[in-house]
Amino acid sequence: MVRPLRIAVTDPIIAGFAEHLERTERRHSWHYAADFPSKRAATDGADVVVCSVLTPQDMPITPSARLLHASGAGIDRIDREAIPSDAAICTTGHHGPAIAEHVIMTALMLRRRALEADAQMRRGEWRTVATAPGTPFHRTLAGSTFGIVGFGEIGQAVARLAAGFGARITATRRRPEAPLPEGAAADRVYADDGLEEMLAESDVVVVTVPLTDETRGLIDSAALAVMRPDAVLVNVARGPVVDEDALFDALVSGRLAGAGIDVWWGAPDGTTPPASVARFAALGNTVLTPHFSGHAREVFEQRAADIARNIDLLDRGQPLERRVH
Repeated sequence: MVRPLRIAVTDPIIAGFAEHLERTERRHSWHYAADFPSKRAATDGADVVVCSVLTPQDMPITPSARLLHASGAGIDRIDREAIPSDAAICTTGHHGPAIAEHVIMTALMLRRRALEADAQMRRGEWRTVATAPGTPFHRTLAGSTFGIVGFGEIGQAVARLAAGFGARITATRRRPEAPLPEGAAADRVYADDGLEEMLAESDVVVVTVPLTDETRGLIDSAALAVMRPDAVLVNVARGPVVDEDALFDALVSGRLAGAGIDVWWGAPDGTTPPASVARFAALGNTVLTPHFSGHAREVFEQRAADIARNIDLLDRGQPLERRVH
């Protein structure tokens, strides 16, 4: 009889979904890093390693892994030197719809001035266009234009939801002529060099591109300068895709109506936010969240199910899903 696979799980978040991970066709030998003195001890002799971060120090000198399964969509924090060159690497996703909901929520809060109205109510003020002359009208998503910077899984999920509100959808894409997946649609798709044209016509700009050498600082002072003064920006990509100082200056000067920031410049120190949070927290036209837009329970349940399915495929000697190496 074929021996059970030895599976090491080093990501503490996905480990919390053990019930879903272990729904495999056969019983296997599961080893969770929290039960061991180190990741290295947990991964010793593992056929499968499930992780979000992995370094050579986390693996035995002679690794046995046949499958490295990332617990999310990215492998940027996984050092390939940590695993055998012939080991398969797979990813999982499912965060698109959850992040898209966050984008819509944030856009609504900014466009409808929810933060300002909430603060006024808490101060005992009742300010509407009917009671206080000069009170700004809020804006709907219907009839607005969403400009989505990057049109991958997240960007397409945003487009689907925004279109349901009656928004017009535009996007930038490296290959604008390439067919879109079924169910994904945009009124206009620009090439990368059409970014400024798209920004100039957008009411809501959503940043979803991955962080690369090419996208670092992509939304800089020049890009922000062409945006409408009543437009809002929502960043769910990575902090450095947007120039921090340029964004702050645009918000303070009124050249940009508001921003939703879920991703930051610099890492948190334990539970203390990055230093960059403080300056934006002082502004009344920002929605600030701790990089949690994709942290819906359903996302991790589906990711765990993906991992379990790939373990079954590995066990049966069949092609793996979402294989990137």
